[in-house]
Amino acid sequence: MTELVREFRPIVRFLGTDLDGSLKVPYALTAVKGIGVMLGYAITRAAGIDTEKRLGFLSDEELKKLEEVAKNPQKYGIPAWLLNRRRDPVTGKDLHLYGSDLVYTIREDIQREMRIKSWRGIRHSLGLKVRGQRTRTTGRTGTAVGVSRRRQQ
Repeated sequence: MTELVREFRPIVRFLGTDLDGSLKVPYALTAVKGIGVMLGYAITRAAGIDTEKRLGFLSDEELKKLEEVAKNPQKYGIPAWLLNRRRDPVTGKDLHLYGSDLVYTIREDIQREMRIKSWRGIRHSLGLKVRGQRTRTTGRTGTAVGVSRRRQQ
């Protein structure tokens, strides 16, 4: 037996999030806000790690490599269509955001649309559906309003 058996870690810290070490690497990465299954597989392959491995058995070097690929995905050949912030309005670059950065950026985008009073911004500010869904019967809030029955005598 030439390779040492690595000790299993039930919880692994990755990009500021605690991940389940018992899951396969691509699926464990999906617990990070901003990473889905497709991007999880892409990051794992770009880092040169077996996709069937469990996250808890990875070494510190492998985890460091995974984090490096996740922080700069385009440098490692991950296509732009997998990123969640393409053509950023401020920088004009293709970015990929994670965790609280993603939440903050989305909130700022909504605030900007409300400030410039675009159609989407108005819908957001009124608390209505934004993406063209029907609103006649769905998306109602508040208490149920129905027909009251007459009292039985």
